[in-house]
Amino acid sequence: MPNNFAVSLVKLIKDLSLKVLLSPTDPNQILISSNNASVPGLELTGFLDFFDKNKILIFGTAEHVYLEKLEALKRFDAVDKLLALNPPAIIMTCTINPHKEIISSAKTHSVHVLSTPNETSAFVTTLISYLNLELAPRITRHGVLVEVYGEGLLITGDSGIGKSETAVELIKRGHRLVADDVVEIRRVSSKTLIGTSPSNIKYFMELRGIGIINTRSIFGMGSVKSVEKIDAVIQLEEWENWSQSKTHDRMGIVDKYTSILGIDVSFLRIPVRPGRNLAIIIEVIAMNLRQRKIGQNAAKELLSNLGMGYKDDKDKDEE
Repeated sequence: MPNNFAVSLVKLIKDLSLKVLLSPTDPNQILISSNNASVPGLELTGFLDFFDKNKILIFGTAEHVYLEKLEALKRFDAVDKLLALNPPAIIMTCTINPHKEIISSAKTHSVHVLSTPNETSAFVTTLISYLNLELAPRITRHGVLVEVYGEGLLITGDSGIGKSETAVELIKRGHRLVADDVVEIRRVSSKTLIGTSPSNIKYFMELRGIGIINTRSIFGMGSVKSVEKIDAVIQLEEWENWSQSKTHDRMGIVDKYTSILGIDVSFLRIPVRPGRNLAIIIEVIAMNLRQRKIGQNAAKELLSNLGMGYKDDKDKDEE
């Protein structure tokens, strides 16, 4: 899946608390589009056939000591060949002071030089995790994302069906809100989706008849969460529409899925009618999801106890 997103260098500097040693141009104009980093090894010897100029360069203790052993002219030549390819930035780990040849070449080729006190391996892990999140493919969905018993549940349905009201009831029962109305979904790995709220509407909810409320202000910091993985999609439907459909499974034997950004996510359709306590139902869904993750399926166990076979199949509902 192609990546069409980028993160500015100034944002990376702020988010990872990096120290700026050299900033020859406006860091807002430097965009990073690669979710990987390069720790130069062979590249310092002049082998640049596979060098990716879009990656941030990481210089640690090993690179510093190697350059230290070179004569000044050879040291400049080794560094200059790298920086002439215009990587987004160089980050010195372990608070290493860069050689003057690095600073000189960086000024010539307008490459930013940054520093971090972290060790190389730990920082590379942090950097790649950060870039995977910031550059992840993403879409937005209309719905409410809540965390219930550690499970991320995306509640969808027609406008006015009661998604936000259900979320408020869940919050009162000790669960947490991640996003209301608009959920930004990112694919951070081949198996994981995470959801967040757009920053300008974070923690705000709309309740019909009341208006806009600030969840964090009313219910406290423990009622909200900034980001959560998406374990299941719960679609609320009017009882009449649900009962007329021939696709629902009353036993819950067959696991149903929907595809989001190419990843299959558990999918449930829940009928809504007056008198149904949706918050309790969603709590049970979360607990049942946890059971199924460890291989327990109550419907299959019941049929097995009754001596009845079942077809173990996988049903997908495409969005």
